[in-house]
Amino acid sequence: MQVDGQFDFSDESLVIRAAIEGHGLALIWEDVAQSSILEGVVVRVLDDWCQAFSGYHLYYPDRRHPLPAFTAF
Repeated sequence: MQVDGQFDFSDESLVIRAAIEGHGLALIWEDVAQSSILEGVVVRVLDDWCQAFSGYHLYYPDRRHPLPAFTAF
């Protein structure tokens, strides 16, 4: 398959709209596309390649005396 270009959106609704109009696949949070999925307008693909979102993780440096702002966070 030859690809001549790409789309870059800042609005998630436009991503779904482009996919519905046949412009390609949309990589988007499932909850954002949930209504379109339930309506059967779009379907999930590549499930083996997209793992479920397990939540956010926080990485921080190991310090003996963390900054007050970090401790408050």
